[in-house]
Amino acid sequence: MQGSFKASNPTSLSEPPILYPDSKIEIRGFMARHYDTLLNMVTLGGYSSFIKKAIAWMEIQPSDKIIDLGAGTGKNALLMLRYLNERGKIVGIDVGREMAIQFKKRSRNHPNMTFRRERIDIPLHLGETFDKALLSFVLHGFPRNVRETILENCHQLLNPGGSLIMFDYNEFSLEALPWYMRYPFKLTECPYAFDFIQQPIASLLGRHGFSISGEKLFFKGMVRCLRATRELSS
Repeated sequence: MQGSFKASNPTSLSEPPILYPDSKIEIRGFMARHYDTLLNMVTLGGYSSFIKKAIAWMEIQPSDKIIDLGAGTGKNALLMLRYLNERGKIVGIDVGREMAIQFKKRSRNHPNMTFRRERIDIPLHLGETFDKALLSFVLHGFPRNVRETILENCHQLLNPGGSLIMFDYNEFSLEALPWYMRYPFKLTECPYAFDFIQQPIASLLGRHGFSISGEKLFFKGMVRCLRATRELSS
């Protein structure tokens, strides 16, 4: 992996180089500033309803320490925060400046919701471990070798027995989808996503010391909420 980026000031004007120009993960400008609104428009309002159900499915415990990798605007973190007491905490990580600004705005009145502006696709050393790690529509936007790095970060950041939660595309045949789901996917998704839907997730997770402990499907099986446990001996 080339390059690294750390910003001591989360809202610094500096921007790291875009390493994956074919991806839809590293977004900036108008799309980043209006990310939540645009996502709701594209899904005809379905995303907000889905994400609330998905976070409820996470089985968050009141004192959980949660790391949100690719945290974006902080919308997911704010929803997770509802399940925590004063001992629980959420750390959001993202690299985009616009995302940092929005996350910081949402977290300003919540001392147990913090943000670090760093890359998640290079080794992360945060000096603490967590009970849960969330990857929400992140992994599909990276090349295969980078997915391995991100999952290794999750393994290192989780306590033994901790849970990795993934909201992302399921494995499916694109041509088997109804046309009204197939064509939007083809029009909006990046090349890495086409590869991701063909990659067996169980073996990918197994290589990094995780075993699948639960899953729930949405949008006619196109989207999967997956819970994987960090093995005690790994």
